[in-house]
Amino acid sequence: MSATRPFAIAALLGTASLLHAEEVATETTPVESPAEAPSPSAEVLDPSAEAPRPGDLPAEPAAAVAPAAATQNVTINLINRLVQKGILSQAEAAEMIQQAEADAQTVRQQAAAQADIAALPPAPGEEEMRVTYIPEVVKNSMRDQIKQELMATAREEKWSEKKYPEWTERFRPFGDIRLRFQGDYFQGGNDDTGAFPNFNAINSGLPYDVSPGNPNFASQYNVNQDRERVRLRARFGTDVMLGDGFNAGLRIATGDSNTATSTNQTLGGAGGNFTKYAIWLDRAFLSYDAGPGDGQELTLLAGRFDNPFFSTDIHWDNDIGFDGLALRGKVRINDRASAFFTAGYFPVYNTDFNFASNQPSKFPSTDKWLTGAQIGIEWKIDEDWKTKFSVAYYSFDGVQGRVSDPYIPLGTSDAGNTDTTRPGFAQRGNTYIALRDIVPDSANDYGNLHQYQYFGLASEFENLTLTGKLEYHGFDPVTLALVGEVTRNLAFDVNEATAIGNRGPDDVYEGGDLAWYTAFQVGKPALEAFGDWQASFGYRYVESDAVVDAFSESDFGGGGTNVQGFTLGADFALSQFVKLGLSWMSSNEIAGPPLSSDTLLFDINAKF
Repeated sequence: MSATRPFAIAALLGTASLLHAEEVATETTPVESPAEAPSPSAEVLDPSAEAPRPGDLPAEPAAAVAPAAATQNVTINLINRLVQKGILSQAEAAEMIQQAEADAQTVRQQAAAQADIAALPPAPGEEEMRVTYIPEVVKNSMRDQIKQELMATAREEKWSEKKYPEWTERFRPFGDIRLRFQGDYFQGGNDDTGAFPNFNAINSGLPYDVSPGNPNFASQYNVNQDRERVRLRARFGTDVMLGDGFNAGLRIATGDSNTATSTNQTLGGAGGNFTKYAIWLDRAFLSYDAGPGDGQELTLLAGRFDNPFFSTDIHWDNDIGFDGLALRGKVRINDRASAFFTAGYFPVYNTDFNFASNQPSKFPSTDKWLTGAQIGIEWKIDEDWKTKFSVAYYSFDGVQGRVSDPYIPLGTSDAGNTDTTRPGFAQRGNTYIALRDIVPDSANDYGNLHQYQYFGLASEFENLTLTGKLEYHGFDPVTLALVGEVTRNLAFDVNEATAIGNRGPDDVYEGGDLAWYTAFQVGKPALEAFGDWQASFGYRYVESDAVVDAFSESDFGGGGTNVQGFTLGADFALSQFVKLGLSWMSSNEIAGPPLSSDTLLFDINAKF
């Protein structure tokens, strides 16, 4: 036998064994016992034949070996073929067939024994289940169900010793922290001769002596010195679920002061030297939700809450909180359209209970109120287009300054009966008038001394405002949006003879009552993961007395009205909770002496 013969025989027999095992496992016809079936060795081989010695070649060619009768057994047929080829002797073949038959008989006996065991009935109370494959979705469902059952059991049996009070489950805390670099840069040519008095600083402190003999300037706005600041905003609040439709909200925030339009705290401000900063009550309200749901709403708000109106920041700064009562609702017209409305009554100013404090006889109240109403529609035009449009009316009562009864102030503490009609807070842009009717007398050198004045708004304010937004979602997840707003002060009626500020060449009054804003926005509506982005470009034109400057955008042009220019901005998400923001604002005065400024804002904002 050649050197390769053992390997060839082993390979062939291995293959035959596999095939034979399949035959035994899959055979469906009755298997004959060795006593009944003719022996393959008797059919094929003669055991008494002389076995060739190792290395001998067959005496005759393989074709001379008598052909064996074919059987249904693959292994036996293969061994017979090996004998015919002269690879095996008849003695070797006979021995191998006997061994194969013995192996097959053993397998049959084992299979029969297993069949007998399987036929036995199960023991009482026992069940047998064989699962060959469990889909992944079934595994997840089983895992969640087991987890829920364990958690329910843990709650019922109080497994954890750190059991939190039940009332804590009603709170939903939230907050954010923003770090900002702010650069304010002024262009050459601005009027720095004292043409921009800071009326808010005057009205917030002692009255200013406007007499001709006073050599001191009133407080002035910075118009020519660049400033760079690092600012911090931190806010923390919680929503409280009170049940039965009742809810509450609370938020505190930082801020250089209690101004309505900003919660920025300048680092190094408030005296510097690492002194601590103030925390203000920013939101505190109760609400009741009486809406039926299914796209329809009816909510009553009371206290201090977010801006309930659909608007832009030429009217209401993003940080504005509204005090008072508001009713908000939404009615579904059909599957594509809904109508919404908002109405509210808000106290803007409440007269000091003891005004005037230095007199036994008190002055009448000069309370200020805002009444607002808005109605609009949300319309899904088709799968890609959506729009929102509204009409609003805002009426301010009592914000216009009123001239006092004639009197003679002998010192800075002598109040006039209309001093409280001056704005409690203002930015810049609105036109002013002097509030005190000071009688010339020998005590004030007939008007040359002690002319202590406060200043109030020259105009009343009643705004009719149109606001709209058009969105295109055809490039999902990127959204394109066009935002616009236009408003006019219907009550504008400034007496040019008494107006202070907003005067151009030859002392001609140049103020106005119109404001409009438009912006194009592109990007993801919400920044939820790394790489999400937004970008926008906007332009605004806000005349001096179009809106109350105290509540308008606080960053553009130093805040307030009488400004025009553009804003370019972008935001980029670093994670679900952290984003970067960059804005560039360029503004110019509309009326009065020249004033141009640019503002750069770089923000890192984290919410939680």
